[in-house]
Amino acid sequence: MTSDITLFVNPAAGRRRAPQAAQPAARALREAGFTVRTVVGVDAQDALHRARQAVAGGTGALIAVGGDGITSLALQAVAGTGTPLGVVGVGTGNDFARAMGLPVRDPAGAARRIAESLKGDGGREIDLGRAGDTWFGTVLAAGFDSRVNDRGNRMRWPGGRFRYDLAIVAELAAFRPTPFRIRLDDGPEQEIEATLVAVGNTSSYGGGMRICADARPDDGLFDVTVVGPCSRTTLLKVFPRVYRGTHLTHPAVTVHRVARIELAAEGITGYADGELIGPLPLTVRTVPRAVRVLGA
Repeated sequence: MTSDITLFVNPAAGRRRAPQAAQPAARALREAGFTVRTVVGVDAQDALHRARQAVAGGTGALIAVGGDGITSLALQAVAGTGTPLGVVGVGTGNDFARAMGLPVRDPAGAARRIAESLKGDGGREIDLGRAGDTWFGTVLAAGFDSRVNDRGNRMRWPGGRFRYDLAIVAELAAFRPTPFRIRLDDGPEQEIEATLVAVGNTSSYGGGMRICADARPDDGLFDVTVVGPCSRTTLLKVFPRVYRGTHLTHPAVTVHRVARIELAAEGITGYADGELIGPLPLTVRTVPRAVRVLGA
């Protein structure tokens, strides 16, 4: 194990808390005996390039400081390389950090957990999802939820989460089920109508919405939650149950456990870890033991 490790910092995460959080995290890691260098990109592509350079250069670990966005970028750099991932979760959602049982908004505590893992077990091996060339750790979403993301990303006002609250209201006004074509593993192609399809490596997205409540990141399978066609009234009744994971018992909801899924629908984009993947069709597969997560 090399003692040289890399902090990978999102300067905008958590209302710009990440740069401040990087300082106590770095201090805790140095107190544990590690040499710490920091990588901050001018934009996402530059940040990813720098992270990949650090991995190629033999860094002992890549430590993402921020939320699910910077963690997603870090996964693109470390997946399949053998370089372990650490997460100091100080973003808005932190779904990946929570799924791994890691401290959230406690940068020094998270860093101490990472240091103990580096010196001890070397991290927990988990599965990742892959859509095309993009890796993801939590949930890939397509349908109503991705339409909300599309609309929210087009809006210039207001800022923060309120933008997405307004986007939900606007999408509800235009709400309609979507015709999907799906293929589960090597089964036949099916034509269905659905409100949304969520492909879960872990249980939650959107800051604690447990859309794939029973998903486990170490079983080699996705939990695919399909919310079938329903009325606005039904959607509004079911939606609050997502935070507890009790929506899975609703008659409009079905769950499939698969290693691979093909998704196609006109005018629908896919988002994974909250980041845009691209328009459907998409083929999504699970890759067992694709990364080691420190402290998990």
